[in-house]
Amino acid sequence: MIPRQRSGRPDAGVVLAVVGTDVHAFDRLTDWLRRWYTDRFGDPSAAGGAGGATPELVLQYGHSRAPDLPGAVPFLGHEALQRAMAEATLVISHGGPATITEARRNGHLPIVVPRDPAHREHVDNHQQLFARRLGAAGMVWLCETEAELVEALDKGLADPSAFALSADARAQESRAEAVAKVGRIVENLVAQRSRRSVRPAAGRWRR
Repeated sequence: MIPRQRSGRPDAGVVLAVVGTDVHAFDRLTDWLRRWYTDRFGDPSAAGGAGGATPELVLQYGHSRAPDLPGAVPFLGHEALQRAMAEATLVISHGGPATITEARRNGHLPIVVPRDPAHREHVDNHQQLFARRLGAAGMVWLCETEAELVEALDKGLADPSAFALSADARAQESRAEAVAKVGRIVENLVAQRSRRSVRPAAGRWRR
């Protein structure tokens, strides 16, 4: 079930952030969101929060630290995720092909922050390479720094149309889905390689 934090201000927008189900934490992204939310709307733990229009925030944080943010849940089921995508004003995604594809199917130009193996967020840099390719093609709004994410969020809440796919863009989804299919193949190969790397060599530890 998606947590709700509506407070009679529906025009403020809904921000959905999804880090996926990878076993690696993505604390960097959740920390960026926490700082952005606090800077813009006040301490989320304070009663009443900041005055003015405060957007609803739904954050799926996976195996990351549980952030002190309203609307933070570890995982969302498929139906809950679809409902959240449909209601969202902005969608923030890790560099996973499935989430990016779902966001575009729901009419969003996703704001994508790829996982970085240098921060132990993934086993390699395939999310970065994939997201950069999509960013260069204009299929996602790529953010690789905190400043870029803050700029995208502020811009998106001020002008949601900048992150909504046009009818022409949605008609070209076959191209986006073909690219995403390649991305999913890469993810599966990486997952298989990761499992093999921790598997004992044949014949070892047998009694």
